[in-house]
Amino acid sequence: MTIEEVVGQREAWQRLMQMEKEDRIPHALLMCGPAGCGKMALAIAFASHLLGDSPLLNNWNHPDLHFSYPTIKKPSMGSEHQPVSDDYAQEWRNMLAQGPYFTMEQWMKEMDAENQQAIITGAESDVLARQLSLKASQGGYKISIIWLPERMNLASANKILKLLEEPPQQTLFIMVSEEPEKLLETIRSRTQRFAVRRIDEADIEQALTTRRGLDAETAHNVARVANGNWNKALDTIDTGNENALFFDLFTMFMRLAYSRKVKELKRWSDSAASFGREKQKRMLLYFMRMVRENFMYNFHQPDLVYMTTEEQNFAKRFAPFINEANVIEINDMFARALRDISQNTNSKIVMYDIALKMIVALIKKP
Repeated sequence: MTIEEVVGQREAWQRLMQMEKEDRIPHALLMCGPAGCGKMALAIAFASHLLGDSPLLNNWNHPDLHFSYPTIKKPSMGSEHQPVSDDYAQEWRNMLAQGPYFTMEQWMKEMDAENQQAIITGAESDVLARQLSLKASQGGYKISIIWLPERMNLASANKILKLLEEPPQQTLFIMVSEEPEKLLETIRSRTQRFAVRRIDEADIEQALTTRRGLDAETAHNVARVANGNWNKALDTIDTGNENALFFDLFTMFMRLAYSRKVKELKRWSDSAASFGREKQKRMLLYFMRMVRENFMYNFHQPDLVYMTTEEQNFAKRFAPFINEANVIEINDMFARALRDISQNTNSKIVMYDIALKMIVALIKKP
């Protein structure tokens, strides 16, 4: 994979090339940045560059490139077995074959996951330690790309920490994280943080026209909504995307709460609770974004609003109900629900709780 396959991020690539030129590549990079900015694409392109763009990379079978990523335990696995990345190597290659831009949602579907939480296990760190203890087959770098290291359990994190403290010779760790604050401080302190910004709107617009064949006007509108997130840009042009479902659920939720229809809200919360936990978390993040965008809509500053046409049509009437008196309270409600779902709290209780609280929150006026 080359830099040409990365959307935008020329400045970030130049920084990586400068590191190489000045022989300043650290033993561990922590690539951080917002969702959809291309952190993983940059990591893979950089690894490919350091490995000489070998033909072995075409099928992601290079012996000196190792991927670690969150996995789930399937019922068919033995009771003592801890899932590792190798258990899902074929699924991982299938996803990479579709491009270097993907989400946890896509990965969960690729693994055929249901209501599980994907993590990086302690056994994964053991496997990685054995792999990296071998000499590089091509005489250069051995590279470990760890996608979403914040999903390491404690056993895995402690073992990775030991690897970072005593890294094997000529080894480069590239951790690609969206929530670096969830990593152990001792891990963060042993890595060099590499910040990746949102993709420039012009770069997304250009990529939509050259790679996806969109006309200039449509590409411009989609790039505005994407707000630096290539995955969101792709979702926006996909009429069957998950956000369409979340939008319907959000509008229904708010209408039922405003109308104080408690029985219907109970049915709504039961329906939302039937999703897998990962999907529930994505839904709550979408709801938080919609609350923020509806609040900003009240200021009548189009440059500050990032909504689709359908979302803006709903906001024309709904936005006044998200105001100075309740915006922080509502956002905090969803944030607490997101935390509780992440901690395996009963989903039906969490969803019904925010449904009842929303009835009170929406009647507050500035």
